[in-house]
Amino acid sequence: MTELESLRRLLLERSVERGEFVLASGRRSSYYIDCRRTTMSAEGMVLIGRMGWEAIARAGWKPVGVGGLTMGADPVAYAIAAASHGSAHPVNAFSVRKQTKSHGTGRLIEGNFQSGDAVVVVEDVITSGESAVRALSTVQEAGGRVLGVLAVVDREEGGRDSLEARGHRVVTLTTASELGLRQ
Repeated sequence: MTELESLRRLLLERSVERGEFVLASGRRSSYYIDCRRTTMSAEGMVLIGRMGWEAIARAGWKPVGVGGLTMGADPVAYAIAAASHGSAHPVNAFSVRKQTKSHGTGRLIEGNFQSGDAVVVVEDVITSGESAVRALSTVQEAGGRVLGVLAVVDREEGGRDSLEARGHRVVTLTTASELGLRQ
């Protein structure tokens, strides 16, 4: 079984639920992908880290860091950073908060990020693309240079198109169609 087949199996076993759901985008769906059940599993972390790091290399991106909107992006970023360790171009991870902390440093971006850094914004699932847009905007406002967006799953509901229309290349590890979720 290939790594991609293993990732798809794991997503279907752990992360896909059938029923009636309202997504963060406000859309209704007959299935929900709780990617965290995969991205936070030992097997999922290894697969996503390796596959994400390879996808970044294939895209020709040379980021200093990877990260996105907490909390869905966090395990994806951490797995990729860990997988990059020992390579010729290791990356660090960061998290984008949904709101500024009222204590401490009051930062919106936590972890390994500095103004001027070239980064890849990561997502667990892209639906409308709004979470990625929020992370992109925060990173760019803080002086980061976004190379592109990497997602574990694209639900194929317009998010990729929205991000690409804003000038951001999107790379995904798999799609809802490839998981057999779209008719």
